[in-house]
Amino acid sequence: MIIYAFGERAHVMAGRKETVSDAEILALFSESSDPFLSTSEIANDLDFSNEGARKRLYNLSEDGLLDFKRVGRSPAWWLTSEGRAKLKETNS
Repeated sequence: MIIYAFGERAHVMAGRKETVSDAEILALFSESSDPFLSTSEIANDLDFSNEGARKRLYNLSEDGLLDFKRVGRSPAWWLTSEGRAKLKETNS
């Protein structure tokens, strides 16, 4: 079991050890020319399963760093202003 804190909440994850930080996930959004990304795009970029990516993205959303809207059956994700601030703080 892995416990990590990012933002205001602590997250408990079972399974393999995290190899990609939340800041690295947020950076994908910041570096993209697209206004939003799909779960599968993030999964492919990070070499995650869709399920693994979805869990991380929902956790970041719960922390207010990402937001999403369902487009059909899939969520479209984007970086919030809080996420941009957190990413800037992390990179300082």
